[in-house]
Amino acid sequence: MIFADSGAWIALFNARDQHHADARIIYSELGQQHTRILTTDYVIDESVTRLRYDVGYPAANYFLETIERAEGTSDLVVARIDGSAFEQAKRLFRQYRSEKLSFTDCTSFVVCQTNGISAAFAFDQHFPIMGITLLQ
Repeated sequence: MIFADSGAWIALFNARDQHHADARIIYSELGQQHTRILTTDYVIDESVTRLRYDVGYPAANYFLETIERAEGTSDLVVARIDGSAFEQAKRLFRQYRSEKLSFTDCTSFVVCQTNGISAAFAFDQHFPIMGITLLQ
């Protein structure tokens, strides 16, 4: 199982994104390998919001529909950030005050750690700081 970050989702659904071509290749390879993907409700929120602002409502809604379909087939697991993960993310956010980590990044790192995930479909260079390999 790998983790999918908002940067990857946004790149996949925004043809103008600098990582769009790479995102399509990686996502296709994940599908061919039948790799299960884990993401979070916070990542989905961040992705929908960014797509809505950058590309428009149709792209944001298409992303949501795609997520719903994938979750329905068990190809995608959406972790919900509960109170425990939220508290752990706050501690992590405060621990890395010199890094430009978003709070969503911190919740993602907590979910990866909790689920033993060591690889991410992401373009965010903060993942390696946490020992999570970026898919290339």
